[in-house]
Amino acid sequence: MTYKTILTVVTDPALLESTVSHAAVVARAADAHLDILCIGVDRSQTGYYYAGANAVVMQQQFERAQREGEEMEAQARAVMTQFDIRWSAESGMSQLAEISRHVAARARFADLVVLPKPYGDDHGVELEPVIEAAMFEGQVPVLVVPDDVTPPHRPQRVVLAWNESSEALRAARAALPVLRGAELVHVVVVDPPQHGPNRSDPGGMLSQFLARHGVKAEINVLSKTLPRVSDVLLRHVGDVDADLIVMGAYGHSRFREAILGGATRHMLERANVTVLMAH
Repeated sequence: MTYKTILTVVTDPALLESTVSHAAVVARAADAHLDILCIGVDRSQTGYYYAGANAVVMQQQFERAQREGEEMEAQARAVMTQFDIRWSAESGMSQLAEISRHVAARARFADLVVLPKPYGDDHGVELEPVIEAAMFEGQVPVLVVPDDVTPPHRPQRVVLAWNESSEALRAARAALPVLRGAELVHVVVVDPPQHGPNRSDPGGMLSQFLARHGVKAEINVLSKTLPRVSDVLLRHVGDVDADLIVMGAYGHSRFREAILGGATRHMLERANVTVLMAH
């Protein structure tokens, strides 16, 4: 498996340059085509306007969002002049409640989606549903890059979180193009189960699978000495000086929408390195 089509979605002019540049770096390293989708977002709550004003206000908001999308497309094209890769850019607009549908429709035909960290100062509320749409509805792995971190051209030390779940296995499979080029992959198991077929060799079957794909891996079994597993993982990332985390993404259903689960959300809030996630 290789990444041939990489997608990035821009919804915030303030994050445009870093988002597009990060995606271009990843696409260049993978020799992939980069698709840039610029979405002007209508964040208005029309139900709060007085009777009779809705139609006028909605039209104004639609036009503003459309202009913002077109302006971001122009900015993205300017950023891409410094990258000698295959790419395309397009713009559109969406109401906040509909953005997941638009993102999922494009993400399902990509091999990887590169997106900014959804949490932080001045980060819009639409960033989380964009990630959710790509992972849960588009069923594509997502590379989440903090604003001030440039994704490594070729990650050298990777922490792969392993808990025997289907999500973790899908993340490992999705990350194979990256893992094969790494100097070392740390398969991290936190408090492995005391019962079950893999209790005597936690992570062993996964390491064998990875080795047969040419991945250099070692198993790190850790105790849960902190309240959250994500905290243990992040501490280990610092201990081994990792430049990438690979993990399964978890969520739960709420009103028929996928919502990031607590562990996934906490990791995205705290991580200061690039995170590759799959569901």
